[in-house]
Amino acid sequence: MSHPDIVQSALGDESVAARVSLGDDALFVTPTRTLLYRADSLLSDESVEEFPHGAERIDVSSGRRKASITLDYGLDGERSFTVPSKALDRALHPVLAGTLNASGVTDPGETVKETFRFSELTLVVTSDRLVKHVGSAVWDEDFDEYHFADVTDFAVEEGNVATTLVLTHDGRQERFKAPSDRSREVSERLTEALLTHHDADSLETLRERFTVDDEESPSATMSFGEGPTPLSATPSERADSAGDAAGGDGGSTDVGGVDSASATGTTDADSASATDTTDVDSVSPAPTDEAGSAEARGEGSSADASAPPGDETSATAAGESTGLDAIGTGDLLGPPGDEPADLAVTPDEAGDDELAALVAEVEALRETVEAQNERIARQEELLERLIAELRRRL
Repeated sequence: MSHPDIVQSALGDESVAARVSLGDDALFVTPTRTLLYRADSLLSDESVEEFPHGAERIDVSSGRRKASITLDYGLDGERSFTVPSKALDRALHPVLAGTLNASGVTDPGETVKETFRFSELTLVVTSDRLVKHVGSAVWDEDFDEYHFADVTDFAVEEGNVATTLVLTHDGRQERFKAPSDRSREVSERLTEALLTHHDADSLETLRERFTVDDEESPSATMSFGEGPTPLSATPSERADSAGDAAGGDGGSTDVGGVDSASATGTTDADSASATDTTDVDSVSPAPTDEAGSAEARGEGSSADASAPPGDETSATAAGESTGLDAIGTGDLLGPPGDEPADLAVTPDEAGDDELAALVAEVEALRETVEAQNERIARQEELLERLIAELRRRL
């Protein structure tokens, strides 16, 4: 396409990346600058004005017929140019794309596909990322970017006034709202760019791909053993579990810290019985009746002594009986007559109830926040209409 001679002279060796018609005038956007061409008219001669893309901030103000785009160059000051209001979005898109490229936000060869402006929210969809800016300016150095390489899902939550776009990025969900009348356009452009980047034919395919990757990760197949004993187990269950584990060694049983070894003779059995009695006394409360305690110890000794020498099975059984009798269920579960309370809710069930209540509370808070956001969006819309009406009357 041919350009006016004055524009061709100003371009030099640069190529034109985009051309925006402004009636008789036009914008010629190159990788490094924007050239504003003013055609010859009754009030002015043909001219070209140059605006470099190295701006730190871009502001836009729109009137009924004219709109102004202001480029802030920091210490070098500001420069502005006007375009017809109906051509503002078409003119702003290439200028913003050139500014993002000059600022290093986008990489060489990365294409800026679409630019959306919603009140104080600006969304820029490129071939590799989504750039989000919130504020009165269209763009400045305070922005967020989401690389498509780290995006694993995208969803849309419909609303009455505004639609919530949910982007799952690097394991976290990023939410931003768009007006319902433009949400479909934003969703389609963003979905198209995301699927093209990942070479997927649908969002379902993209979700399945990342689900498979998560399942094949080392953490998904790593085993940490059986784990600790549940806290909900009763003392007797923990004692039985410890006894079974020690019994597998083929000769000793450890119950409540008491080690009863299989005896080969009367002397060994008496020693084991004495050891059991000593350990049990250190664990259980000291008995108040010394005679009863002595009688219990005597019974234990006679039981061990009655085992014939060389009979390992009988000696082991006697040792186990002595340990269990010495400890007694009363020492583990409390004094006789005090039955353990039948709890209506186990600790696990109580935890599940608390978690369910917490989830319900979070959902209620979320619904409240969304309702408030919708009301705020409606108020912003009314304020914008009021401001526009005041400007028309002024």
